[in-house]
Amino acid sequence: MERDRTSEWFVPKFGPRNFRISIGILFLPYTGVVTSFAAWGSLSGSFELDRLAVICLIYFLSIGVAAHCLDAVGGKTKPWGNLPKKKLWTISMISLGIAFTIGLYYAFLDSPLLFPIGIAGGFFLFAYNLELFGGKFHNNISTIFSWGVLPVFAGSAIQTNSISIEALILSIASALITYSLIITSRKYKELKRSFGIISQINKKENTLKMITFGVICGTVIFFILRFYN
Repeated sequence: MERDRTSEWFVPKFGPRNFRISIGILFLPYTGVVTSFAAWGSLSGSFELDRLAVICLIYFLSIGVAAHCLDAVGGKTKPWGNLPKKKLWTISMISLGIAFTIGLYYAFLDSPLLFPIGIAGGFFLFAYNLELFGGKFHNNISTIFSWGVLPVFAGSAIQTNSISIEALILSIASALITYSLIITSRKYKELKRSFGIISQINKKENTLKMITFGVICGTVIFFILRFYN
């Protein structure tokens, strides 16, 4: 059973092991997807460039850094090894503190809809990654809602303090993409852990690459079209 994830496709093949783990633990392709969903929400209507950048930064810090560090602390398996919990907690809380501080600023400024979205996001961040309440929220529905739907809502809320019809439609698309990533990633990990057929592992890996890179590249194109429209 393979547990070590330093061989994953999103982990650098160069540098010391600690460096590779530090990058790998951020799950950058998946973080990029969630950050892209936040950008979708911001781009769904009239938008300000600084707020688009802010919501992307918030999700990079809260999901890319904080959530993944907490997952390394609270996860049942330790694919990155026994990392120092104190350091992981510190990094997570600092990142989350910055993200929530920025979010609160805009919530108090003119986007109060960010309050319920932030509370929901914070709840799932801890409940899912630390497997609280007996792991009842560590499931597909929680992942789809917190990583797929909420980022789109947050992106829309920070721009207009509302969730537009366009944002709702985009949230459906982001939910479906998140579900596809969950299913493909689960099969991919099962194959790797059981030392499955290499061609099947490569096929799942390529699918994950296509989905993540497709979302990120599609977001860049979406931004360019909206920016110059």
